[in-house]
Amino acid sequence: MLETAKGGGFLAAGTFFEFGSRFIIAFVVARVLGAEQYGIYMLAISVATVMAAISTAGLDSTMVRYVAMQAGNRDEEGVWGTLQIGVGASFLVSALLSLGLYFLIEPLAGALFDEPQLVPYLQLFCLFIPFMTLSSVMVDVARGFKRMDYSALAQNGVLFTTRLILVGILIFVRLDAFTAIIAFGLSEIAVSVSLVYLLNKQFPLRRPLRQARYEFREIFTFALPFWMSGILTKFRKNIQDLLLGTLNTVVSVGIFSIVSKINLVGHVVYSSVVASVKPILAELQDRENWEEMRSLYQTTTRWTFTANLPIFLIMVLYPEQLLLVFGRSFTDGATALAVLALGELVNAGTGICGSIIDMTGRTKLKLANAILWVVLVSVSNVLLIPQWGVLGAAVAAAGSISIINFLRVLEVWILYRLLPYNATFLKPILAGLVAVLVSLIVGQLLPADTHFLIAVLHMLLVVVAYAGMLLLLGLAPEERKVLLRTYKQVNGKLGSAQGAVQRYLTTRLGTR
Repeated sequence: MLETAKGGGFLAAGTFFEFGSRFIIAFVVARVLGAEQYGIYMLAISVATVMAAISTAGLDSTMVRYVAMQAGNRDEEGVWGTLQIGVGASFLVSALLSLGLYFLIEPLAGALFDEPQLVPYLQLFCLFIPFMTLSSVMVDVARGFKRMDYSALAQNGVLFTTRLILVGILIFVRLDAFTAIIAFGLSEIAVSVSLVYLLNKQFPLRRPLRQARYEFREIFTFALPFWMSGILTKFRKNIQDLLLGTLNTVVSVGIFSIVSKINLVGHVVYSSVVASVKPILAELQDRENWEEMRSLYQTTTRWTFTANLPIFLIMVLYPEQLLLVFGRSFTDGATALAVLALGELVNAGTGICGSIIDMTGRTKLKLANAILWVVLVSVSNVLLIPQWGVLGAAVAAAGSISIINFLRVLEVWILYRLLPYNATFLKPILAGLVAVLVSLIVGQLLPADTHFLIAVLHMLLVVVAYAGMLLLLGLAPEERKVLLRTYKQVNGKLGSAQGAVQRYLTTRLGTR
């Protein structure tokens, strides 16, 4: 549990930085480009993201499982062979697909989106897709080694620091959709370079290529269903942008993209916990330690739900005020934001059920879930987008994620007799009700729509009321252990830093 909290803490810190950076970048780019040009920019990113997902060949998630197990058994030859297969095969596939895409871009942009101006943007992305693929695979290699700090530093720190710097420079030079894509691509290259450097510290890469054991059959047998489900997952995540571009307007693509980015804050803790817990689940399943897995399942579900609930309340109570930051042309997505927030709350409230299915080797079940998810999203989007636009896409996304997550909870129960809930789940629910009551009372005295700063005050009061009620209800033993360990580590680091400063001053003063 402590290992999960530690890894999740690294990833959560990185993901919060990522969210802040995404918010700033989206704010700047959306304000400069406007809804239409921002929609074209996001369409190009969506196509490139789907192509990068195809290029990974399922080897990204496969790296987590096999590197975790082989590194845990100190099998260096197996690890080295797995790294060569994962990195080499995915990079080769991405290079070939990028070359093919380059020659198919013009008919693709015309036939699907009726947007000829997409062509140069997609051609530019062909240069960066191999690096997007490479960084995706190597991030999961780092997670397989349980180096969540490496993953957070590269995927969150390096990626978005580079992107922020480049966008900042472009504001004073020339910021448009084309140069914004260049900044996007260069930041992916920076991630790939940093991950090679970091992984070389964990597992020296300067060694003979043949000093390895290649488990081609096992790896690709495991990877194939992951590849297919990964393609479907990426397609599902980007299908709203693609279908909004074909069935509605480019403006709706821009609005939905901003709504989705705001909703990402509700995904921060959940995604961090999921990434951190995967290698631990693989080890627990390998040892058949089902009781520990039950405890991990219930505790992490409570953590993700507890962290998400106040974010959900803010997005439901103040959606228009949040979107107003990006400009009035984006406020039409207020209802869609509230609907997406509900979907993310269900996602967090059903916990790591999907990760349990993944890391216990149920690849066929994962693939079946992914196919069903894409079918649900696709059909509901096709039915709802023409009539409801952005709101239709949000309803389709939230409804699909809710159905799939409840299904996965049922699957985990049938397979392993594990449930994500216990009595401690009632604490965040009660704290949430108190926070809503506080919001309603304050809203009667001081309406949130009178000024943006007043809305911010409302949001802070919701968080304070929620956190205060949780403390009054008392922390679970797991939370107390995590907080105690965190306190000791922080106190130790502060003590070390203070000692270093004192030694430095003593040396300097003694020299003088």
